[in-house]
Amino acid sequence: MHKGIYILSEEAYPSIYPERVRQKIEQRVHMIPQAYTPESIAESLDVLEDVEVLFSGWGAPKLDEAFLKAAPHLKMVFYGAGSVKGMVTEAFWKRGIRLTSAYAANAIPVAEYTVSQIVFALKNGWRLSRAYQGRNTNRSAQPDVPVVGTFGSTVGLISLGMIARQVCQRLQAYDMNVITYDPFATREQAEALGVQLCSLDELFERSDVVSLHAPWLDETVGMITGEHFRRMKPGATFLNTARGAIIREPEMIEALQERPDLFAILDVTYPEPPVDDSPLYTMPNVVLTPHIAGSMGNEIARMGMYMADELSRYLAGETLAWEIDEKKAAILA
Repeated sequence: MHKGIYILSEEAYPSIYPERVRQKIEQRVHMIPQAYTPESIAESLDVLEDVEVLFSGWGAPKLDEAFLKAAPHLKMVFYGAGSVKGMVTEAFWKRGIRLTSAYAANAIPVAEYTVSQIVFALKNGWRLSRAYQGRNTNRSAQPDVPVVGTFGSTVGLISLGMIARQVCQRLQAYDMNVITYDPFATREQAEALGVQLCSLDELFERSDVVSLHAPWLDETVGMITGEHFRRMKPGATFLNTARGAIIREPEMIEALQERPDLFAILDVTYPEPPVDDSPLYTMPNVVLTPHIAGSMGNEIARMGMYMADELSRYLAGETLAWEIDEKKAAILA
């Protein structure tokens, strides 16, 4: 039986790998009874000598030369979370160790959150909520921004990655038009999802809600400018569940101040959270949430269960559903 180990943050361990998930793993792999953190494993590297499989997640260790030297038999890493960028190194890829991630599991709650906010935005939900907080309960008195509603509205998705594809699938239950900007997507891929490809400028001009799903790469930093916001339709909403660095934040703030008819729902910013004196905290047409779109509460265990399922495939010699190589790791969010 393969020998394995859990190494991740103390807080993440019981959430990603609760008892029901651990039971599924430990029926197939002899796991070291103690779960380690990056700090505790650094003081006990000798326990890695015979380890073949590593289960990790938020608070993962850096798989650098020192770690890998202490784990000469490591063959497979199961990462029960999304992005692996903070964990992998050049030395890791050179060793040829295999890696799989629960990025697809983490995409599910993000897609669910995105759809909820799209529908709420098309109802002017946040605007009306704030009007009620001001004790203005006269529906007809609220703003000069008409409610669009879902029927016949246009939603623009920036990038057609895992999350956006799930958003597309969920939006098929609504009578909406979905357009997308993704320079790497083919017309056939877009048609299969029921969406129309367009330019980034056109997407901002046509959409009632723009939802950002691009990965944070060198090429995407600052991709969304103030001019894009100025192109938006009257009363349109911008939603970001991707990464704040993709937006030129000062330009966005300026455009939103110039256009109070626009609205922004920002689950991510750069930096995160915003600096103490950021106008984002007090702008009437901005809603901030603290990176809640991803897995939370009971949703976190789904990521561990995905890794338990991947373990079953691995031991059976089957193709892994969510395996990541060096090339794919570089473009994941």
